[in-house]
Amino acid sequence: MIKVLKGRPISHGSGEGIALISTQPISFLGSIDPFNGMIIESGHELEGECVTDRVLIFPFGIGSTVGSYVMYQLKKNTTAPVAIINRSTEPIVAVGAIISDIPLVDSTKPDVFKNINTGDRVRVNGTTGIVEIL
Repeated sequence: MIKVLKGRPISHGSGEGIALISTQPISFLGSIDPFNGMIIESGHELEGECVTDRVLIFPFGIGSTVGSYVMYQLKKNTTAPVAIINRSTEPIVAVGAIISDIPLVDSTKPDVFKNINTGDRVRVNGTTGIVEIL
């Protein structure tokens, strides 16, 4: 089993926690309640799950530019994920992670979705791009 993945660093810092994986994209505006960190989007595969203190892994973000501010609200409310990993980060999630000091890595080699499962303990270094499965 692969224990270390190397990706592109997007937002500096490091975070460690239990992985929460979605194969579906996430829109921070309307999908996640910034007051409690719960995924509230009806029909989303993670509906009812909480992102707080998790390493949130999803392919890419979708939706409004206000999603960056929702990420900032999550951080201010102490309900944010400890880190994020994307297959391909788009500007809304990148800006949100940067202004919120949430470590973010994307484009991991090997592919994050083939090597990390929900429940795995993961350390993400958004400064170096290193993702470790602990």
